[in-house]
Amino acid sequence: MHTWHWISSAVSLICMILFSVTGITLNHADFFAANTQEQTTEITLPQQLLKTLPVMGEGTEVAGLPVQLINWIDAHIEHEMPLEKLNPEWNEYEIYLQQPLPGGDRWMSVDLKTGALVYMDTDRGVIAWLNDLHKGRNTSLLWVWFIDIFAVATLIFCITGLLLLQIHSKRRPSTWYITGAGIAVPGLIAWLSI
Repeated sequence: MHTWHWISSAVSLICMILFSVTGITLNHADFFAANTQEQTTEITLPQQLLKTLPVMGEGTEVAGLPVQLINWIDAHIEHEMPLEKLNPEWNEYEIYLQQPLPGGDRWMSVDLKTGALVYMDTDRGVIAWLNDLHKGRNTSLLWVWFIDIFAVATLIFCITGLLLLQIHSKRRPSTWYITGAGIAVPGLIAWLSI
């Protein structure tokens, strides 16, 4: 039990600290205001490129952006969107792309009548980034697996801690009173306040 307890605590130590801190920042979001930075780019597509884009009607489907549009955007604006991997929302009026990220997002729209292209990159700061990692929001599959493994390590840490409490409780009579309070107090607060 001691071995499992210390190994699981070592594996989950840094994440436990980060998840505790982000638990506080999530509970007090008004106090930890986001430090939002936005980068906006506006440009107009040439008419000859605009005319080459498919006309979307009812029942028309597009798997991605045309290569010539991707090449023109890459050549004319600085952006970090993986245009070839994103599926656009496309109708007869507009092409819209969105890339949600931890702590921010990126989006791009093209007005199919005027050719006006707007690109916006929003960064809400480190605290928003950590909060989104805490929730697993807009993260990769690798991060989701990581927090699942961390959760298992934390469960092992807690269960082995409980078993170690049982082993050592004979010499510490207050053990189960304190453990019971650790269960009863949150339960009582939840019952009274929720």
